[in-house]
Order: sequence, then structure tokens, then C-alpha cells
Amino acid sequence: MTSEEKINLLLEGKSPDNNGFWLGNPTDETKEMYYEHFNITSDLSEQKSDEDSVLLTKKTGKADLELALKLKSDIMWLSPELDNNTWQHPEGKPMFDVLGGKPRESLTQPGVFANCEDYKEVLNFDWPDPEYLDFSSTLKKIKQAKEHDFAVFGGMWMQFFHILCDFFGMENYFIKMHEQPKVVEAATEKVLDFYLKANELCLEEMSQYLDAQFFGNDLGSQLNLLISPKSFKRFILPGIKKIVQQAKKFDLKVVFHSCGAVADIIPMLIDAGVDGLHPLQAKASGMNIEELYKYKDDLLFIGGIDTQELLPFGSPEEIKAIVYKIKEMFGSKFIISPSHEALLPNVSVENVIAMKEAALQ
Repeated sequence: MTSEEKINLLLEGKSPDNNGFWLGNPTDETKEMYYEHFNITSDLSEQKSDEDSVLLTKKTGKADLELALKLKSDIMWLSPELDNNTWQHPEGKPMFDVLGGKPRESLTQPGVFANCEDYKEVLNFDWPDPEYLDFSSTLKKIKQAKEHDFAVFGGMWMQFFHILCDFFGMENYFIKMHEQPKVVEAATEKVLDFYLKANELCLEEMSQYLDAQFFGNDLGSQLNLLISPKSFKRFILPGIKKIVQQAKKFDLKVVFHSCGAVADIIPMLIDAGVDGLHPLQAKASGMNIEELYKYKDDLLFIGGIDTQELLPFGSPEEIKAIVYKIKEMFGSKFIISPSHEALLPNVSVENVIAMKEAALQ
């Protein structure tokens, strides 16, 4: 059974011969460490820098595919927003100029809408045009992955929650949900409008090669949601529903990414049509496997192997024991993967191999 066949069975709620395994998307330094272990020649090429990216990988290359093959990873995540060759503005402007050209200093840094009190100001902003998107580089990588029978998760990453945090400044954004909700709704609509148009173009070219639409917005801290369930339902959930509906139109399963303690919104994600949830931050409140078990018939879980303590500091035997416990509880409704996709260099390749071996037994 190929990786593609296995992951599609899992997404359909069926039982293949094992749970499946995904390495995630390690940081560049971690990748280089793993390449050395497997004698893979690094061909990572530096992409255009993107200071506003929430991603920790700035390089890409065929060595990524070779590493996935060595570790028998079943999934490759290939989104246009992982590839900075996608955005081709003739004047070099960023996709979203959230800070008005200023350098990033912090997540709470006031963005261009920090002091906005009139939604008309939002409407008059120079919003990005999807015509400057070029998907050819990503499409080439997807086709290469398919030649090796990987399951491919893709589509635009569509981190609209993060973009809005940056436009306002995180604290300002949360406050404005209460004090100037029309301003927040106007900005949300404009960001989503771009992303939905961009993803429509993306899926028209790529959907035949994808196994799932994968998109993400980190909505949780270690202890709780960053915003209340009520605010999530008003300002974020409608956008998630639109993204899910668009993907379903292309006959794609949908996997949603959010780090942190998001247990309180899982029922809403299920009702919205989400098929899979990633990455299950194991040490976050309410995200341990015992508390998630009640959703095992409604969601395919991906992740769950702790990256805060277990993978960096645990033994291979301890890691295997946790994987076996998950498999015993969830059966086929779980793809074994790190609880954060961006593995840091403190996770040894030996521990990754232990996770993989237990997952694929």
C-alpha cells in the first residue's frame, strides 16, 4: 500500500495496515542535522526572506523529499505559502504590508490598523491582487512528490487570523473585537477575500494532485484559547467555514492546523466540516489523548507526540510507549506526528526514528 492510498483511507475513516507517520516540517538547522545522519546531500536553496512568516523553514529543496523517503514519512506538505517564489509583485511589495514597511519587532507591535476606528479606512487600503501569484514552483514540487506516491497536503496556508493580528497588533486586535467590531469584520472580509480568490486559483491548478486542503491559524496558548469561544464564533469561524466549503467544492478533505489549547472549539470545527486536526499540542490544556478520545469518531487526529519534553529529552523506548498507547486507544483515527511540525535541533534523529518505527508497526 502506498502512502497516498494509506492516508486517503485514514481521511475516509477506514483502517489501513498502520496508522501512518508524518515527519512534519523541521527547521532548517534540524534538517541539516538529519541530512548528515542519512548521508543526504543538502541542496537547500535560500528563498527570499519573509520576516512576517509564521514558518520556521526558509529553505527548500529535493533533499526534503529524500529525507521523507528515508524516514518513510507518508505526507509532504507543499503549500504555495511555503514557497516565496509564489508571490511575484513587480515592485517587490509584500503580500500583506501589515506593518506599513516597518521592521518587525514583536507580535504585539502596532500594525497599520492599530488606531483605525472607521471601517472605510480598511476598505481604502492597498490590498493584494491574486494576479501576482505564480504557482509553478510549488506545482513542480507536488508532481515530484506524487512520483514517489506521497500523500500531499497543500493549498494556500490562509493564516488569516495571524495576518489580522499583525494588521492591528495582537492586543489591539483582541480589544477591537469588542470596541470596534465593524473595523475587525471589514479587515477580516478583505483578508479572506484575497485568500479565497488566491486559493481558488491555486486549487484549479493543484487539486487533482492534493489529498487534503491544509490550512492553519494558531488559536491557542498553552492554557486556553487566545480569544473567547464567543469571539471565535463571530470573527473566525465564518472564515473557516468558507475555506472548508471551497475545498469541498474541489472534492478535497480538509485538515486544520492550530497549536495550543483549542479543545473548546473542536465541536465547532467538526460542525464546520473539518476532517482532520493537527498538531495536538500534547502539553497544552485539554489536548492530551485521554481528553481528545471522545472525538475519535468525528476527526482524524494528526500529531500528538510531545515536542516540549518527550521528543527532546525522552528515550526511544519512552517515545515508542506513547505511540503504542495512542494506537491502542485510537486505532486508525490517528496519524503519528510531532505535536509541532517545526522540529528543533534538540530532537535527535534517533528519537524521530523511534517515533516512526512505532507508528508503522
